[in-house]
Amino acid sequence: MANRKKKITRNYLMHPEGSVLITTGDTKVICTATVTEGVPSFLRESGQGWITAEYGMLPRSTNVRNNRPGPTKKANGRSSEIQRLIGRSLRAAVDMTKIADYTIQIDCDVIQADGGTRTAAITGACVAMQDAFTWMIEQGKIMDNPIREMVAAISVGIVKGELVVDLDYEEDSNADVDMNVVMTESGKFIEIQATGEKDTFTLEQHIELLQLAKDGIIELIELQKKALK
Repeated sequence: MANRKKKITRNYLMHPEGSVLITTGDTKVICTATVTEGVPSFLRESGQGWITAEYGMLPRSTNVRNNRPGPTKKANGRSSEIQRLIGRSLRAAVDMTKIADYTIQIDCDVIQADGGTRTAAITGACVAMQDAFTWMIEQGKIMDNPIREMVAAISVGIVKGELVVDLDYEEDSNADVDMNVVMTESGKFIEIQATGEKDTFTLEQHIELLQLAKDGIIELIELQKKALK
């Protein structure tokens, strides 16, 4: 089944050093990258910078209203897991020694959800981060672009016996097998999350899904590069 239509809009917000609106089908995520001086205490005097991420869904990004996290309501387990995934994925693409003593704060806010929000967030955040690094170079805060290579992510699965790429909510809800894949531009995997939701899957199917994901991610990285031009 074909990929959903995708679009990356840069400079979506006026204030952040990097900002992107990424749409994939009906899923829409705003990704921003904020540059701050200083690093967490465990990195002080290490000569390295840091990249961290937060992820959230607006109250009416889904068909029912969700409460916002607040003083009495912390981010749920799913959001915390996705935040860590986004951070890991972006750090894998960056030479941290080139952003020494700086932290890049990534914020991914889902404004409309129809499946694939975590993968869209990673793909869009990578572009926002690239723009933030460009801003840092222009401001004389760093000398070189610290990104080693682009990173993107996509979902694949098996739905009613058919291999599907970039699942929407309905497909994801009915998937026998669901997999999220994060990969670098050079074809190296950062993360593979595969689950037999309603059925088991074979090694051969696993390999087929990985190849489908790889092909989809190659297209996403081309879209990222086109947007950055």
